[in-house]
Amino acid sequence: MAQNQRPKSLLDSLGEEIIRILTPVSICMLLVVLLVSILNSSSSLYVTSSIATIAYSETGSDSSWDKFIGALLNSLVFVAVVTVATFILVLFFYLKCSKFLKIYMGFSSFVVLGFMGGEIALFLIEEFSVPVDCITFLVLLFNFAVIGVLAVFMSKMPIIVTQGYLVLIGMLVAYWFTLLPEWTTWVLLVAMALYDLAAVLLPVGPLRLLVELAMSRDEDIPALVYEARPVTHHDSASRPVQTRIWRERQNARLDSEDSSSLNSDLNSTVSIVQSSHNGARIARVEEGQVSQRDAELSAPLIDHRMDAQDGLSTESLMLEGMGLGSSGAIKLGLGDFIFYSVLVGRAAMYDFMTVYACYLAIVAGLGITLMLLALYQKALPALPVSIALGVLFYFLTRFLLEVFIVQCSLNLLMF
Repeated sequence: MAQNQRPKSLLDSLGEEIIRILTPVSICMLLVVLLVSILNSSSSLYVTSSIATIAYSETGSDSSWDKFIGALLNSLVFVAVVTVATFILVLFFYLKCSKFLKIYMGFSSFVVLGFMGGEIALFLIEEFSVPVDCITFLVLLFNFAVIGVLAVFMSKMPIIVTQGYLVLIGMLVAYWFTLLPEWTTWVLLVAMALYDLAAVLLPVGPLRLLVELAMSRDEDIPALVYEARPVTHHDSASRPVQTRIWRERQNARLDSEDSSSLNSDLNSTVSIVQSSHNGARIARVEEGQVSQRDAELSAPLIDHRMDAQDGLSTESLMLEGMGLGSSGAIKLGLGDFIFYSVLVGRAAMYDFMTVYACYLAIVAGLGITLMLLALYQKALPALPVSIALGVLFYFLTRFLLEVFIVQCSLNLLMF
């Protein structure tokens, strides 16, 4: 009954939000682990030269110190290249070259799906002795790559297709990163986590500049970003309600009269324009008749509980970075998928016990990041917490937990 219903809080939907972003991340990591387990036995797959190994090529005869210094140089070069490329992306986006950027991103996706995916497919065909002729393989590969580019950038397709291709792109790139030398891989993971921290939180960070520029123009960033489906809530006395909310923020504080106007019910396809001296905010609710409380629940990671004196001032926060998309869904950059999977894939090269430990650490870090997102209501980097926990758990498991379990098993204390 209606009188028994209690108002939903942030924690009521946080679990579902975590599941909706954790599921594709887990699938991507699982696919990378499977590829590493199947193809790791082939020594011909070892990458000898790339941007990540341009400064130093690791050999087995080098000392640990030389490997560490060389891996550090490789990581610095790679981070520098990524930083310059991101600033160039910001420049092109500032010059309104969005079409060129979309074409470039589409070409990059085609290369990843066509060339990287094709080479991995050849390895799998050789590993499992699959009978297929060259022409059929090329036709299938070309169609697979073209449909992937169309699904991600060029046309509207079912969201499950777009999400599936984004996971596949992340899996393909992550697998190739696992082929880097061991020391370079670990140092590179830490370096990219630090870069992500600076690029998102610093005022002059390239990712922060890019997101703020996109928000000011009300445009989508031409990049590979995974967007989970938003959580919708159902009223027991009525049919399911689906809402989509757009909010535009231009440094405005609403007065008390504007705040009280939002307490009434919102009808289908109604736009409420609220102005102040410095700017305006637009809120629209479509596809259903919902109340203000239901509309707020469509973006559950933003906590709207506030005092009456504050009005709706906290709504003027920017929904950027690892936050909410226009539909109230969580958005996560594909780079986060890639480096999560690289960590787990590298762990799979040693032992599955380290895989389990790293996976749990990444999941815990992702949950912590989402809770911090709900708490601070600002853009947050998704790599630092998960990568820090993952690297820490890997070395603790490899050098402490495994030794403990092996000794327990040898002494018949554990079976």
